[in-house]
Amino acid sequence: MKKIEAIIKPFKLDEVKEALHEVGVSGITVTEAKGFGRQKGHTELYRGAEYVVDFLPKVKLEVVVSDATAEQVIEAIAAAAQTGRIGDGKIFVSEVTTAIRIRTGERDDAAI
Repeated sequence: MKKIEAIIKPFKLDEVKEALHEVGVSGITVTEAKGFGRQKGHTELYRGAEYVVDFLPKVKLEVVVSDATAEQVIEAIAAAAQTGRIGDGKIFVSEVTTAIRIRTGERDDAAI
């Protein structure tokens, strides 16, 4: 099993959710996040004063899938989240050794 974490722009969430639904992903976890990468934030003007916005709003998506569907899920997220501009985000993939559904006690692929 693989855990796929994606940091994306907030306005792309609905498109990514739809893309995941189309490839058969049944559940995702979404967290509001703030951060920066190469963008290093940006400068804004408020009531005549300039200030730096260091941390930009992002959305963190987490999904655990079987090894067989992982590549398809990664491609779906990347295609749906891409705008072609700086700050589109990142996708991280890690190995999951065990998953357990608390309600039924099912394990691994049956639990996801």
